[in-house]
Amino acid sequence: MGIAPKIDVGIMSSGTIEFFFNGDYKSLEPRGTLTGGFTAMIVDDNIVVLQDGVTILGGKEIFLEPVDFNLSEFELKDVTIGVNFHWEQKENQRFRGALKLIIEQGKITAINILPLEDYLISVISSEMKATSSLDLLKSHAIISRSWLIAQIEKQESLGGTGKSYESTFESEGEFIRWYDREDHKDFHVCADDHCQRYQGTTRSNKPRVVKAVNETRGVILSHNGHICDARFSKCCGGVTELFENCWEPVNHPYLTKVIDNPEPPKGFDLNLEVEENAERWMLNSPDAFCNTNDEEVLKQVLNEYDQTAENFYRWKVEYTQEELSRLILKRSGLDFGQIIDLSPIERGVSGRLIKLKVVGSKKTLTIGKELEIRRWLSESHLYSSAFIVEKKGAENGVPEKFILHGAGWGHGVGLCQIGAAVMGHKGYKYDEILHHYFKNVSLEKRY
Repeated sequence: MGIAPKIDVGIMSSGTIEFFFNGDYKSLEPRGTLTGGFTAMIVDDNIVVLQDGVTILGGKEIFLEPVDFNLSEFELKDVTIGVNFHWEQKENQRFRGALKLIIEQGKITAINILPLEDYLISVISSEMKATSSLDLLKSHAIISRSWLIAQIEKQESLGGTGKSYESTFESEGEFIRWYDREDHKDFHVCADDHCQRYQGTTRSNKPRVVKAVNETRGVILSHNGHICDARFSKCCGGVTELFENCWEPVNHPYLTKVIDNPEPPKGFDLNLEVEENAERWMLNSPDAFCNTNDEEVLKQVLNEYDQTAENFYRWKVEYTQEELSRLILKRSGLDFGQIIDLSPIERGVSGRLIKLKVVGSKKTLTIGKELEIRRWLSESHLYSSAFIVEKKGAENGVPEKFILHGAGWGHGVGLCQIGAAVMGHKGYKYDEILHHYFKNVSLEKRY
């Protein structure tokens, strides 16, 4: 058994960063301890740290660590959470561990360095309420730990080969892109939904969360001896999706199609890759663990900024012709003219669109994968790419309105948070929850 590794978490990037040390911190330079408020800015391609207008530190990179990890924390001002999502907002956030400042693309990036288990306590609290059932929290601790270690291993593997990570493929008439590891080269993970929500001690250190993390310390999911690249989303919509349909074209046997119900709902053909089956599935509300309106359960999973979301198991979005053509132009940077059709080309096992053909009066292009489709069709992100398209009215073959009838919230791969919350509420144990969403896996204690 080894010790818990330390990880680097990218928190925010800005031209100027204000931060406050509550407790004593020290730099790598031989000088006294630092406490109080500071401002970091870029001057002549160097980071300069000022206190009360006086320069305290400077260099290409600044590293500051607490004298006592347990007694000190730092606060970052105006951290953006929910980047590019409908709940985007700024808040001040507090963190334990070291603070590292680097320059990336002309801005200062603040990185928090801390032990993995302390990171997990915050992640679980950031992703869901600390009042959740203990078994839900334990299952989430294990998948979050597994995912993180798998990402660190992947990052180190990519770094060792010297190969660039490709996530965009273009050909005539097609644009395919997925979003995963390629964005982070200077730290292991970011603090937002792109990776896992991490908000420091701002929402952490709740006794139940600490208990869930401590009682599963070092436990990971493995498949054939390898740590699982475990994934999760808010609501699968009744069926989970394959990994390769959302991210890189690699099959993980444990991230497979799961019907989120003890028994398959009657009256439905669950081959949702077939358009007519997907249409029937999404226009109805079949039974599933994640098909719930129980506020007590939903409040376990949804933080305050998530609770503004409604009707995510089945949802509907409407656009006029003018709204949709303007939106696609803004989000894609391409002028399609008037939108003639949104045509499904390929669906995954959950009914999520992997490829969608956008047909315009000026241009036609097939786009994918699921998150790119969601980005193009919303000011932030659609709840999911599991939707069917209804067209209303037509003049000279140009629809007047598009209605998207959809299912679920998120990519739908791996654990369904709302479904898992319902399972925990019903008395399922954490290992039962994990074996429901991840097939043919083992639970192993690695440290």
